[in-house]
Amino acid sequence: MVSSDQRRRQLAREKFERQQQRREEARRRTRRLTVVIASSVAVVAVIAGGTYLAMGDDDKKDKSDASASASPSASASPSESSAPEPAMKIDKKAEYTMSLKTSQGDLAFTMKAAKTPHTTNSFKALADKGFFDGTKCHRLTTQGIFVLQCGDPKGDGTGGPGYTIPDENLTGLGKAGADGTVTYPAGTVAMANTGQPHTGGSQFFLVYKDSKLPPTYTPFGTMDDASLKAVKDIGAAGVAGGAADGAPKKAVDISKAAVDKS
Repeated sequence: MVSSDQRRRQLAREKFERQQQRREEARRRTRRLTVVIASSVAVVAVIAGGTYLAMGDDDKKDKSDASASASPSASASPSESSAPEPAMKIDKKAEYTMSLKTSQGDLAFTMKAAKTPHTTNSFKALADKGFFDGTKCHRLTTQGIFVLQCGDPKGDGTGGPGYTIPDENLTGLGKAGADGTVTYPAGTVAMANTGQPHTGGSQFFLVYKDSKLPPTYTPFGTMDDASLKAVKDIGAAGVAGGAADGAPKKAVDISKAAVDKS
């Protein structure tokens, strides 16, 4: 017999995944439209300049774009990938701390590079160039799952760094139960994605209350006690407009982000 609480969590997870699928479908349509526009421009250029344009490379590009649509290269609502991930420069045996100065107080979480080297390296590279500065935590979920989502430069759930990183540490929270989920404990920081493998970018979520989710979101950080309390307070204030999912009522603007070796 499924309890009402379990049913609410299930519905929240399903909504969470449907939203990501809809966003990815929108990005696929955008990529297809971009290919069509690019092809049209190329044709006009050939006619105007009388120049010969070999179609072989265009065919390869179209196939590449089709492949990208079938295997999305974006992060949980992030923009499509067009660049390689940053070169590995961190100490893979070290622990790093990401510090965020926000309008709701300072937040911080630790990252163990040995478990999530690609994610840790990417976050350090992004923070070092000021990628997160001036962004906001655009999404708060207060029912079923309890997360604050940040890291989108667009602030609408569709932005990213222009590249993707591989999933890591997916077994770090244990084996999935009969319902296909594991518990992401309060204090966990994990990567958002499109619902497809290896589509993490810059968006991440801060878990402020134990939440059950499929083990497909890279858990890569742990908040300190003060940060967890601050995020709990943001969650307690609720979503703007009174919904269970949307922009947090207490706006969380990130003025500065830094990643340093602990």
